[in-house]
Amino acid sequence: MNREQIRKLLEDVSNRQINVDDALDRLKILPYEDLGFAKIDSHRSLRKGFPEVIFSKGKTVEQIVAIVEKLASEGQAIMATLADREVYDAIKKICGNATYNEVAQIVLIGPTVAKRTDRQITVISAGTSDIPVAEQAAATAEAMGNPVERLYDVGVAGIHRLLDSKDKLFDANVLIVVAGMEGALASVVGGLVDKPVIAVPTSIGYGASFHGLSALLSMLNCCAPGVAVVNIDNGFGAGYFAAIVNLLET
Repeated sequence: MNREQIRKLLEDVSNRQINVDDALDRLKILPYEDLGFAKIDSHRSLRKGFPEVIFSKGKTVEQIVAIVEKLASEGQAIMATLADREVYDAIKKICGNATYNEVAQIVLIGPTVAKRTDRQITVISAGTSDIPVAEQAAATAEAMGNPVERLYDVGVAGIHRLLDSKDKLFDANVLIVVAGMEGALASVVGGLVDKPVIAVPTSIGYGASFHGLSALLSMLNCCAPGVAVVNIDNGFGAGYFAAIVNLLET
């Protein structure tokens, strides 16, 4: 949105030609910022309650830095996912308050959301190898204002580990289950709790797991009701969706 558009909108509000709510509605759909190689949706937080997130994989460091600079200049909170150490180091040079979750490969800059809740999201991983995807979900949910309980390495190969932490399952308002191999943990958790479960298949496993396809199909065929499934290794998507559900007013 350029200065002239902002000036005109403020004049309309001041002259009572448009009310504040209608002005905000207009802001939600106003143009993006065109950087040539990227079109920055700087009003996404108005529409969605959370700013645009930078998907780092496939972008050059220079492109990521340019996007960060633009968002930061507008006071936007920033999250970059699938960001390696090189990306973080480059961002840190221009945004000294950047933090890095190396396991999740997520860079965070500035305050994230104003809306917060005390309702708990529990993130569960089947195995230790699933933790990077689980941590991506956990870090995303936390950035969106949710308290997160982590329950890692409790897969069906030793189901007693999960049952020993049943109180953490029952205390959760939303659960995220991250599993590779055959992805059975989502069905088990879904059969135990009365809250929404978001299943995340991972690409962890031996040859017949087909890089997560086996877990994905198992989760889609889950016999326990109340289980939704995101794509393979999409911890960010699971954390984001869990946060939306958890922040809904009841």
